[in-house]
Amino acid sequence: MERARIRQLLARESADAERRNPRSRDAYARADHLFGRVPMTWMNKTAGAFPRYLDSARGARIRDVDGHEYIDFCLGDTGAMAGHSPAAVAEAVQHRFAELGGATAMLPTEDAEWVGAELTRRFGPTRWSFALTATDANRWAIRLARAVTGRPKILVNSYCYHGSVDESLIVTGPDGHGAPRPGNVGAPCDVTLTSRVAEFNDLDHLERELAHGDVAAVLMEPALTNIGIVLPEPGYLEGVRELTRRHGTLLINDETHTFSAGPGGCTAAWGLEPDVLTIGKAIAGGIPAGAYGLSADLADRLLGRADLDLVDMGGVGGTLAGNALSVAATRATLEHVLTDDAFAHMHKLSERFEDGVRAGIEAHGLPWSVSRLGARTEYRFTDPAPRNGTEAAAAGDTELEDFLHLYLANRGILLTPFHSMALMCPDTTEQDVDTHTALFAAALAELAD
Repeated sequence: MERARIRQLLARESADAERRNPRSRDAYARADHLFGRVPMTWMNKTAGAFPRYLDSARGARIRDVDGHEYIDFCLGDTGAMAGHSPAAVAEAVQHRFAELGGATAMLPTEDAEWVGAELTRRFGPTRWSFALTATDANRWAIRLARAVTGRPKILVNSYCYHGSVDESLIVTGPDGHGAPRPGNVGAPCDVTLTSRVAEFNDLDHLERELAHGDVAAVLMEPALTNIGIVLPEPGYLEGVRELTRRHGTLLINDETHTFSAGPGGCTAAWGLEPDVLTIGKAIAGGIPAGAYGLSADLADRLLGRADLDLVDMGGVGGTLAGNALSVAATRATLEHVLTDDAFAHMHKLSERFEDGVRAGIEAHGLPWSVSRLGARTEYRFTDPAPRNGTEAAAAGDTELEDFLHLYLANRGILLTPFHSMALMCPDTTEQDVDTHTALFAAALAELAD
């Protein structure tokens, strides 16, 4: 593609976005008391000069303050995978908060055991504890892994995503060794002191790192997601499990994004056997919640340690974690919204989305690819699709991505702003998918002119 053509079209769409969204533009300009002018600085990672401001959302639709309605394929980057404000969750939250009260009373509720049993049914681990985010679930799982193994380091995949966990901000450098991820803010120490790194889909690399004997746990997504979808090659995940067991290293599966693979994520869909499983975002239908699950053996080993302070200031837990409101929302989401039938519907739509994107790519003979993980689909500006995080990072094209995001947003479709990724929810329809297919084809036609 001609770079000049991409830049020309990007400038046109940027100007159109500014013209169409005066209230969002003015709200952003007035936000003098917010760091970076937004509630959280990552909200600035958006195509265009400013983010669109939210007015309302329901199901698979969002309305902004300028009155534009969008088909939402972003869905809060998984946080709203149940759809926006699903009725069952809204009812449970209303009942718990307004009718019963006691959203955060520091007392357990019976809902928590129901949720723990359901998470066991779906994912396998038999002992569960709750957090408010997947980041916290990962932090606490890491502390438990270090405690039970007596080892200091955590191994992750290059360009993985585990929230803002310090140990995960490491990548493979040009020399093949671990290096700090570019842009890491205020690292408490050199990340190579706490972490090791191996490329996804590279068992030889993983074995070399585990051979040092200092890795407490491998923390990984069964498929990379936040650097774009990178799927495991045949035999890779089985090899990871065999190597971790051989080297006395725990395996932690982070299913926060890969929950899109099915009701029990990749762990159930692919028959995986982690020692610990972490999850967050989607499980409470948009209410902050996270969880980590332990095997029974691992839980018993930890609870049997008299030297570990697991009930006060030992470094595991938070005052609002496991609060009655978030647990009630989690139960409603798992019991009534993100059901087996809902996932079947979402997967079918994601297949339809994938087919539409592939047809557009093939119609123009583009060297692009499309990858799907259950209810989540992404198009990439390279072919074949990347096989590890470093390749995925190198395949990025900011100008092209910004053009496509703005082109679609200006015509009523939102993708995940961090990449060209679409997620389905129970309220997404075939017409929603077909609308994207048509607009995607129109965008490609403009690029080809």
